[in-house]
Amino acid sequence: MNKAAGLETGSPILKAIAGRCPRCGQGRLFRGFLQVAPECEVCALNLTHHDAADGPAVFVTFFVGTIAAVGAVWFDLSQNPPIWLHFVIWPIVVTGLSVGLLRPFKGFFVGAQYKYRAVDRTMDNDGGSQ
Repeated sequence: MNKAAGLETGSPILKAIAGRCPRCGQGRLFRGFLQVAPECEVCALNLTHHDAADGPAVFVTFFVGTIAAVGAVWFDLSQNPPIWLHFVIWPIVVTGLSVGLLRPFKGFFVGAQYKYRAVDRTMDNDGGSQ
């Protein structure tokens, strides 16, 4: 029986979105800003095989791009600001939203991989089967 027995309560996806281990919800999911930790420091879940690839970046790009495009058109039509104001506002908005959303989206992908067993949960830390 592993250390995390009985700790699988709550949604692993919500735990991972919050930046926590999808199994126990206590350990940190990330080492650094976007790098997934090799294992959970609390329950020792092997996280080395969880890879979100470019999925989060694609969804964040579509989401932020839509917000920026609609926002810029609305702002221009409703306020009629000088063009330089667009060059000041929208890079800040796009950068802030992109940086702010990348980590939760990556957590979502890792949590979904864990929940739907896209990565074998029975792998131990050495990469072999238990």
